Amino acid sequence: MPATRETAPQGAAGPGSFELIGSRGCGSAIVEAALRLTGLPFHLTDLPYLKPGPGRDRLLRLNVSGQVPTLVLPDGGIMTESAAMILHLHDLAPHAGLVPPAGTPERWRFWNLLERLIGSVYPTFTYGDDPAKWAGPGAAAELMRVKVHDRRAELWQEIEREIGAPHALGAHFSALDLYVAVMTRWRPGQDWFRRSCPRLAAVAETAALEPHLATVLDRHFDPPLE
Repeated sequence: MPATRETAPQGAAGPGSFELIGSRGCGSAIVEAALRLTGLPFHLTDLPYLKPGPGRDRLLRLNVSGQVPTLVLPDGGIMTESAAMILHLHDLAPHAGLVPPAGTPERWRFWNLLERLIGSVYPTFTYGDDPAKWAGPGAAAELMRVKVHDRRAELWQEIEREIGAPHALGAHFSALDLYVAVMTRWRPGQDWFRRSCPRLAAVAETAALEPHLATVLDRHFDPPLE
């Protein structure tokens, strides 16, 4: 994922409020947009999640992987995976339309594409952004970086062939559009998507017109992180 930038905390805590711990430009933008769409009360704690300090120490106490997003529920429970957060928020606020209704063709397509984004594309950032962590320094790390980035491009082009219009599922907006709008701003960047995956680029551009998502994108990606 892109390097993070430190920002001041947003909002204020209150009874019955969610706390979203995240970093600017990271996957927490997806959950932040989902929370805004639901209308559920929440506040943000923005921090450079890899930087040592009190914020990182607290994050590690809440989430042993030290990753963002981390969601603190109103009852104190902790959620650590964005897809799980999205599904939980849908259960609490189905009016937001994050997940298609049960029994519709869009429902199984939603599950399939969500799992591919989370299970296949997302890990390429884990292994490709800091390959020396996994392969050691030197030529092995650089080869791993190239191979992982090439595989990411293949995965995106596979998804490109299955994506709908004007939204990821076709006529109806869903949480998939939040993922596409955010993830197409990561490497290899929006220009690559416009050239190589124009349908995904178009879905991202349409999604960015949604006012709640537009607010989140402006905060996380201004200027663009490419």
